[in-house]
Amino acid sequence: MSHPSMNKIPSSKKLIYTRVAEQGVVSKAELLAAFSFTSSSLTRLLDDMVAERLLVTSGLGPSSGGRRPILYEINPGYGYFFGLEISRRYSTLGFFDMKMNPMSLIRWRMDEAMTPEQLIEYVSNNIRSIIHDHKIDKGQIIGIGIGAVGPLDRQKGIILRPLNFPAAGWEDVPICAMLEEKTGIPAMLENGANAALLGEHWAMRGENLQHMLYVHAGVGLRSAMMSYGQIVHGSIDMEGSIGQMIIQTDGPRLEERGNYGALEAFVSVQALEKQARAHAKMGRADLLQDGLIAPDKLNYDALLHAVAQQNGYARELLMQSAVYFGIGLANMINMFHPEKIVLGGVLVSSTEPFYQTAIEIAQKNTYYFPDYRPSFSKGALKEDAVAAGSALMVWKGMDI
Repeated sequence: MSHPSMNKIPSSKKLIYTRVAEQGVVSKAELLAAFSFTSSSLTRLLDDMVAERLLVTSGLGPSSGGRRPILYEINPGYGYFFGLEISRRYSTLGFFDMKMNPMSLIRWRMDEAMTPEQLIEYVSNNIRSIIHDHKIDKGQIIGIGIGAVGPLDRQKGIILRPLNFPAAGWEDVPICAMLEEKTGIPAMLENGANAALLGEHWAMRGENLQHMLYVHAGVGLRSAMMSYGQIVHGSIDMEGSIGQMIIQTDGPRLEERGNYGALEAFVSVQALEKQARAHAKMGRADLLQDGLIAPDKLNYDALLHAVAQQNGYARELLMQSAVYFGIGLANMINMFHPEKIVLGGVLVSSTEPFYQTAIEIAQKNTYYFPDYRPSFSKGALKEDAVAAGSALMVWKGMDI
C-alpha cells in the first residue's frame, strides 16, 4: 500500500477532523476561529460528519451570554487500527481506536525461530483473536501500520537488509504484501524510529512541538527528525546511519562494513558485549561469575545484572558508553537545533545514570548552551511508541 497522506492536500473534513482529534473536545466557534470557513458551510460539514458518525456531540460548553455551544469530539468507535513494531529484540502488536487509545498490546521476544513467515503467522492469529474478542466487524479495521528496523523501501512495503536479527530470512521481505494476503487488511510500512517519533509527537501534542529529534540506542542506533511537525524522510531510508557518525577518527569499528571510530562502536548493545568479551579473554574476570559464564557467552543481560550488583567495572563500561552517546547527541543537536529530544532503547532505560550522563555531556557540548536549551525526555509512550506511531501513520493517511 502506498502512503496516501504523502503529497495530498487534505479535504475540508480531514482538516476539521484532525483539529477535533488534536484538541479532544471543540466548539464550532473554536473551529471558526481556526479555519476560514463561513458559519453556514462549517455547520453543514459538522452535520455531515455527525451523520457519518465521524464526530459525536459531547454535551454543551459553558455559555458566554447566549445559548450554550454544542461541543464536538471524534467518535472512537468509527474505525480501528493495528500498529505492529518489528524489532530485533522484541516486537509488539497494538490495537487502537480512532482516539489512539490502546485497546490491546501484545509483546514478544524475537528469537531464532521468529522468521518472517513465523511472525506473519503469529501476528495474523493475534489479529484474528483481537477482532473476535472485541466483537468488532473486520470491515471496521482501517489498516495495519508497520514500524520496522530499516533499511526499507517504504513505497513498496519491503524490509531490505536489516542487520542482527536472531532468525534467518530477514532480507528483502515484502512485509506489507505478506500481511495483507494473510489478513485481508491493507498495510503501510515506515521505519521504526520515524514511527516512534510520530507516536511521541502525538502523545505530547499539548506542547505544540514543531522540531523534534528521536534517538534509539539498543542493539543498534536509530534516529528520526521532525521539522514543522513533519517527519524528515530524505532521499533514502537509512534510519540506522546515525550509528556511522564518526566520533574518533582512529577508533575501532563494530562491523567490517562500518566506519572506523563510528558511534555504534561505542554506543550499542553489541559494542558493550564486544568490549566485555575482549576484556574477559584478557583476564578480566569480574563479570564471569566464578566461571559460570564463558567469555564468549558474556552478553548484555549479564552486564546489566553486574551493574545491578554494584559491579564497578560493568558500571564503568556503561558510563563510558553514555559519555560517547552524549557526544553523538551533541553533534545532532548542533546540526538540527530541535526543541525536544526523545531518547529510547534498552541502553537509555538501562540505568538512570546512563540517561543523565548522556544528557549532561550533550548539553556541555551544545554550542549555544545555555541560551539554547532543548529539553530531553524518555518519551510518553516509551516501548509502545513504535506500535502507536505505526497505527497513527495509517490514521493520518486515512481518506475522510
